[in-house]
Amino acid sequence: MNPDRINPAAPEHAGRVLALDVGRKRIGLALSDELGLTAQGIETLERTTVREDIARLAELASSRGVGLLLLGDPIHMTGRPGRQAEYVRDFAARLQKATGLPMKFWDERLTTVEALRVLRESGISIEKRARAVDRLSAVILLESYLDSCRI
Repeated sequence: MNPDRINPAAPEHAGRVLALDVGRKRIGLALSDELGLTAQGIETLERTTVREDIARLAELASSRGVGLLLLGDPIHMTGRPGRQAEYVRDFAARLQKATGLPMKFWDERLTTVEALRVLRESGISIEKRARAVDRLSAVILLESYLDSCRI
């Protein structure tokens, strides 16, 4: 293999990647396959308390063989972090402490916009769109990361 073609962003973890699109009411989730080639949306986590949310995510990560947690980094279009970015980083620190898994932040700018566009073009109802947008945002986030890891 040509060492010049190795992607420095390639994952150095074993196991699947669990992507989280963390919001105040819901957390959109997507999971990679074992080879890190595909992203599949899984159930959206309806938020309860931070402690319960972390416990449920830790159990999910353990049961699904997750080796890396990928969190959407909600930065502004200017590239500066806002209040939501601070909230996500605090949540991430607590989640990492609970799971012991490596964690990576990934730019999530425009993932929700893209998810809404895809759902609108699919012709599904507004009600169903609202339930699916968080999961699809997580899928788009994970696909972006997995694409960056390919040689």
